[in-house]
Amino acid sequence: MGVELTSGRNVLGGPLRACSFDPLTGFFRDGCCRTRGEDEGQHVICARVTQEFLSYSLSRGNDLITPRPDWRFTGLKPGDRWCLCAARWLEAWKAGVAPPVVLESTHEKALEVVPLDVLQAYAYQPVRPDSV
Repeated sequence: MGVELTSGRNVLGGPLRACSFDPLTGFFRDGCCRTRGEDEGQHVICARVTQEFLSYSLSRGNDLITPRPDWRFTGLKPGDRWCLCAARWLEAWKAGVAPPVVLESTHEKALEVVPLDVLQAYAYQPVRPDSV
């Protein structure tokens, strides 16, 4: 009997959608911001990382830029989507450097750390070619 994964619901109450397959993200490296007990960091917020956030994370001791092949980690660049720890995203928000959030791909567990209205205020809005 294995440890049960948490449900696949997003912060909007719908089905959890994949965050990124390139780079391959998620605590389980399955493209989704799913979690379970041993994921102490709660990697549940799907964010579109910015250089500002990557630099901040590095300054806090979490290097998300340097590739680490032994961890199946290719390193991130601005614009990549990545499952972030809810507490780190909140910390970045308080510091004024929180990256945009992909709500449909952010696990409902994020609401235990970050209020929905804060996440919604940072919702990623892709630029549509017809609106340029």
